[in-house]
Amino acid sequence: MPLWIAPQPLVLASKSDIRGKILAAAGLRFGIRPAQIDERAVEAKAGVMDAAAAAALLARAKADSVAATQSGHLVLGCDQTLALGSARFSKPVDRADAAQQLRALRGQTHALHSALALVRDGEVLFELTDTARLTMRNFSDRFLDDYLDMAGDTALSSVGSYQLEGIGIHLFERVEGDYFTILGLPLLPLLAYLRTNGFVDG
Repeated sequence: MPLWIAPQPLVLASKSDIRGKILAAAGLRFGIRPAQIDERAVEAKAGVMDAAAAAALLARAKADSVAATQSGHLVLGCDQTLALGSARFSKPVDRADAAQQLRALRGQTHALHSALALVRDGEVLFELTDTARLTMRNFSDRFLDDYLDMAGDTALSSVGSYQLEGIGIHLFERVEGDYFTILGLPLLPLLAYLRTNGFVDG
């Protein structure tokens, strides 16, 4: 018997490869419809907010956008923001930007805020934001260059210029928080909601 028991598959409003892998590994039936929104415009319209609130806002906006074209489907929107104190980070645009981010983060503890929103036919059914705190070790400039050589383009695909599930783990001395939250999808609360509400066999 399949785990996913709802009549229609979940829709993931994201092109994130890791989020798709997480859902597939969990045995969920889903399709992918990446949201097409201007994230900076959504934030600007909402006004000044902290990093956690921004993640929640963008997760909801992505789910809303895709749900408008997927009648009857449960749509999952996700977003992740990184904050070092009051400073927020975005995905690096090139290697030099990635190096600058990592120099700012090394020897420091930063926060990753991962948000999700489940929307169906314009109604927000469930939303959640979880936070993990990660401390980078005080690595040398030589190691930084070596890391960027090893990581290649993957350093440009994630906020903070690292992927904890890959070579990026060598940047850290301490990690506090849920592993799936760090990857960008708080999976356990999502599965609990899906089981409780009859989408997943439980």
